[in-house]
Amino acid sequence: MAAIVGSPPGTPATTPTTEQAPTMYGTNLFAVDDLEISQTINGHNLNSKTVLVSPSEEEYEFLLSALKRRLEEGETLYTVGVGDGDAKGLADDEFEASVATLRSLAISCNADCNLLAKKTVSGGSLAEFLIRKKAESEDFIEVRVAVVGNVDAGKSTLLGVLTHGELDNGRGVARLKLFRHKHEMESGRTSSVGNDILGFDSAGLVVNKPDTHAGHLDWKKICEDSAKVITFIDLAGHERYLKTTVFGMTGHMPDFCMLIVGANAGIIGMCKEHLGLALALNVPVFVVVTKIDMCPPNILQETLKLLQRILKSPGCRKIPVMVQNTDDVVVMATNFSSERVCPIFQISNVSGENLDLLKMFLNLLSARMSFDEKEPAEFQIDDTYSVPGVGTVVSGTTLKGIINLNDTLLLGPDALGHFQPIVIKSIHRKRMPVKYVRGGQTASFSLKKVKRSQIRKGMVMVSSTITPQACWEFEADILILHHPTTISTRYQAMVHCGSIRQTATIVHMSMDCLRTGDKAAVKFHFIKNPEFLRVDQRLVFREGRTKAVGNITKLYHHQPGATLQQHRCKVSKNRGEGPGPLQKDGDGAENGETSSSGARLRPENEPQKPSKRNRGGRHRGNRSKENLLHKPIASLGAVSYVKLPCSGVSLAPSVDSG
Repeated sequence: MAAIVGSPPGTPATTPTTEQAPTMYGTNLFAVDDLEISQTINGHNLNSKTVLVSPSEEEYEFLLSALKRRLEEGETLYTVGVGDGDAKGLADDEFEASVATLRSLAISCNADCNLLAKKTVSGGSLAEFLIRKKAESEDFIEVRVAVVGNVDAGKSTLLGVLTHGELDNGRGVARLKLFRHKHEMESGRTSSVGNDILGFDSAGLVVNKPDTHAGHLDWKKICEDSAKVITFIDLAGHERYLKTTVFGMTGHMPDFCMLIVGANAGIIGMCKEHLGLALALNVPVFVVVTKIDMCPPNILQETLKLLQRILKSPGCRKIPVMVQNTDDVVVMATNFSSERVCPIFQISNVSGENLDLLKMFLNLLSARMSFDEKEPAEFQIDDTYSVPGVGTVVSGTTLKGIINLNDTLLLGPDALGHFQPIVIKSIHRKRMPVKYVRGGQTASFSLKKVKRSQIRKGMVMVSSTITPQACWEFEADILILHHPTTISTRYQAMVHCGSIRQTATIVHMSMDCLRTGDKAAVKFHFIKNPEFLRVDQRLVFREGRTKAVGNITKLYHHQPGATLQQHRCKVSKNRGEGPGPLQKDGDGAENGETSSSGARLRPENEPQKPSKRNRGGRHRGNRSKENLLHKPIASLGAVSYVKLPCSGVSLAPSVDSG
């Protein structure tokens, strides 16, 4: 069993209990059997450990209906040999009969029953089985995993080894197939958000088979053969691309976060930043320590000790557990949704050591977030494309409801806060054409009669049955994680909220000033465009070394018909007392007066005179010609001289005639 780090030697990792099963993100599928308590048929307790030994026809039908309910999400884990009030374990003949009944139930549900772990206890044998529905043509379970860590930790190399099934040569050849840009291949550093997939069939086997010639993956074939697809969101590790990394963590909505730590370098650079970002967004984290084949044993132990100390610190409050065998993997996958346990894997991309344990753990991960398919459809856009012969294509995540082919949705908000109807021309999931997408799935849509220039990241597509409203201003309860000095009103920083990434100004605060560790209710105003927000949405507020997180508590909806300039004038406030030029703000108040919102317009926000150098136009040559054309010739004197640029000869081509 897995030993809990920091516990006395020999302390096993605890198995899940029924109290741990429900989480804030939905039901944990990897819980102990959750049949209805006190269910009895003909005097037989259906929660007994021997219920599968020789069930009657009525008992079999009840067990089948219970298993179908548990397979609504696609998979579940069943423990044979555990029951209410009984000692764990079954005799050999009872165990074999129970396994045969369970396999029969799985076949009736069109699912596969796979043995994960078997152990012997005092009462006999005990086993854990993974029951997963067989792959359908267009539907599969999707789990998103964000890959973060410091630069040169081996993130892209690990993904290349996992997805292409070939070990690295120690020089980074495995990562070359993942890069999207030429400069990434030259520098070896990821600068954009990359996506890679790892498919598992209903038996838990990897279905990725790269092309023998070019080495590329056929995403369509992988999705057709897979019952579960792990989507890796490969993020940048360099500090220069932190903005891109934050966007990937917020806009792509990962279910889990895989923190990569180089064994030789340790926890340095952006590693702590990425860990803090995952904790701030409440994303469960598991750690993978790479390069153990080239790292001296003493350096590896120092890295692991530092890692354990950070995970157990008051800021993290995690329980680090070293994963060493398959039993540890099952226990960690069972308890991982509690968010307190943090598994630690030690792997090598060159020798392949412990890679099978990591693949098994990824196979057992279940989608963390639950989505309601009965609500009106909502889709957030995180990227746009212009495909030749197809037109405008948008990609993102479906948040609610079901979106079908040829549906009419509302796209927006634009610069004025308006939404326009658009028609879905085609739908693709992982490059595979489908007819519909459900909540929680990522997809790309081809849109009719809309230009790519009209779409930006952060826009949404919502059902036409509702009336969406954009917001210029919103309130949020924020926590300042770090700031060098103090934050006051009129402070500006970048707000990351889902796929929205825009600068916002602090209009009002519940405190005079904010420092590191302070909590306050803050009112923000977007600088450039109105956005579509929801209450209780998570946001990250950052600027330079300043970092803050919070939740949206109140929205100020955009008034229809109000112009963009009126809203930009409304946020401006007058610092001085002297009245400026008369200019009306969004509430009809003139400059120097107080508007209905209490804001005063600032004279320094008015258009200023251009500098002497640029006054009159950007190009001095054009300005000189224009001035000569409008200036009276009499002012040039009796004779106008023209000096040639090459020869020093001056000519007198014209004489003033008055």
